Amino acid sequence: AVVAHVVASGAGFVEDLDESFKENRKDDIWLVDFYAPWCGHCKKLEPVWNEVGIEMRNMGSPVKVGKMDATSFSSIASEFGVRGYPTIKLLKGDLAYNYRGPRTKDDIIEFANRVAGPLIRPLPSQHMFEHVQKRHRVLFVYVGGESPLKEKYIEVASELIVYTYFFSASEDVLPEYVTLPELPAVMVFKDGTYFVYDEYEDGDLSSWINRERFQGYLHVDGFTLYELGDTGKLVAIAVIDDKNSSVEHTRLKSIIQEVARDYRDHFHRDFQFGHMDGNDYINSLLMDDLTIPTIVVLNTSNQQYFLPDKHIESTEDMVQFINNILDGTAEAQGGDGLLQRIKRIIYDAKSTIFSVFKSSPLLGCFLFGLPLGVISIMCYGICTADTEGEVFEHEGAKKESGDRELTDEGSEEEQEEEKNGKYTELSDGELKQKDIMEKKKD
Repeated sequence: AVVAHVVASGAGFVEDLDESFKENRKDDIWLVDFYAPWCGHCKKLEPVWNEVGIEMRNMGSPVKVGKMDATSFSSIASEFGVRGYPTIKLLKGDLAYNYRGPRTKDDIIEFANRVAGPLIRPLPSQHMFEHVQKRHRVLFVYVGGESPLKEKYIEVASELIVYTYFFSASEDVLPEYVTLPELPAVMVFKDGTYFVYDEYEDGDLSSWINRERFQGYLHVDGFTLYELGDTGKLVAIAVIDDKNSSVEHTRLKSIIQEVARDYRDHFHRDFQFGHMDGNDYINSLLMDDLTIPTIVVLNTSNQQYFLPDKHIESTEDMVQFINNILDGTAEAQGGDGLLQRIKRIIYDAKSTIFSVFKSSPLLGCFLFGLPLGVISIMCYGICTADTEGEVFEHEGAKKESGDRELTDEGSEEEQEEEKNGKYTELSDGELKQKDIMEKKKD
């Protein structure tokens, strides 16, 4: 009853949208869930979405929360580029921002507040700077006045605001330990230090920000790995069990952390470092059974991966392994070739069957037993039909054989001559008596 009350009350803060939404939406900022009534993921999101509606209303946010049945209003959904369910978008004027984060209340609300606010948020004082720095693990700041770099910074912010915040500040607001070679400048604060964008070394500003929006070392999960694919970096992961406090598990994690920290200048443009708890996800990704603890390097752009050819005992071993990957001497496995795609289809089919039988044996027997039973009956029918055909052919052959036996006795003339020959051997009295008997018989 309590759950039903919460869901019902939450639904009151989420507006059901129809075809009139297309004309009226530009007057407000909207956070919209495009869903399908039959979609299981959409049904799972519904109570979370109701909580988002309650929270946004209670905090006085200018963002309105709505939902639209994309199957009933397919023309509107297609105009917004909806291709899957559920799709979450924040609509702000003529712009539509896709949400690709975890489907939790806090993450969705944080996304809405970030995108709905100004692209560039000013930091007017040191106190404000310190406050914001405590709240954000990664902080991008533009320092300086009007310039082509600032225009480019604003352009990049309009594209990447879905991922991170963008700030601006004057030089006197920055912490005392910060020294800038020149102004204007774009900086990123993370991992307890800061890094300054250099156009000549770092290339395009958008690519640099996209690479630097993550901490140097991460706790990697499936969603984070998906996001890291946009950076173009290789991902070096220590696959461990977080609950296992043995020396080997903690040692591999420490090695990755040390390389990420001490060799940043050498590897940060090409590598992202982190650890993953458990090997279930990585096994499904690699279609292999990795024994933990272990280290694997993933290329998310082409689904290749690298495994060390010897046991990683120290930071130097890990650095050597990374250098072997960079110079091409390390053997790449996996990939997105034809054989790997076929292997992926077979692996996914097998995994699906095993998961169905594991979660619900009766359902698995019904789903896979019924088609197999139908196929078996069809095969039996075909085989039976062939056997009956052979029987009919055999009987036909016997009939033909019998006919041949009859014809082998001789023609009608030969039989008549034989009969006449027998008659001549009989006496006249016997012939007369036989004729009388045949007439009676006729």
